Amino acid sequence: MTAGSASAQDSGSGISLMDAIKASGVIGAVIILMSIVALALVIEHFISIKREKLAPPELVDEIEDLFTQGNFQEALETCEANPCYFTRVTAAGIRKIGHQFETIEKAVEEMEGEESMKLMQKIGWLSLIAGIGPMMGLFGTVSGMVGAFGKIAEAGQGGVNPADLAGSIQLALVTTVEGLIVAIPTTAFFVYFRNRVMTVSLEIGAVVEDMFERFRTAR
Repeated sequence: MTAGSASAQDSGSGISLMDAIKASGVIGAVIILMSIVALALVIEHFISIKREKLAPPELVDEIEDLFTQGNFQEALETCEANPCYFTRVTAAGIRKIGHQFETIEKAVEEMEGEESMKLMQKIGWLSLIAGIGPMMGLFGTVSGMVGAFGKIAEAGQGGVNPADLAGSIQLALVTTVEGLIVAIPTTAFFVYFRNRVMTVSLEIGAVVEDMFERFRTAR
């Protein structure tokens, strides 16, 4: 068999990637759009969810120096002028200076929880996309199967060409493949960023706790 005849046979027995995407229709287009959104979120999270962004080292050093000097008002102003995870948590504690240490500690812990929750909600969109992707794919497949069985019903006793059904089912399954292609890596990235949020939150919490520890001993 020549290469030309083999190529012609392959083109006749299968479908190209673009044909498969086109055949997936509106549902496939939605899944592809979800994949684009997921990719954009992953890139943004890689840039923003890291310790250098949530607690800039130079800002931490500056506020620690102000704490050492006892200049808490300036430290508060610095925190308010440079909003981020670290400064919002620190500012919550500074505002309670003068109260018992337990009050300061509670304010810091509450703000830490609030900031961590914001980050978890931020990465939660990845979890949503990972969950919806396979469901959209299944919806497309079921729709395709319904269409295939509709052809059988229309054919009646005359029968239907199995090749026509096989093509319809093959194209219908494309949506399931697309959904899984979106869901699997998106789930992995969600778990990765969830672990990163937990790790960074603990690290920043330890830094803030160490800064306010002086008020425990001063009591």
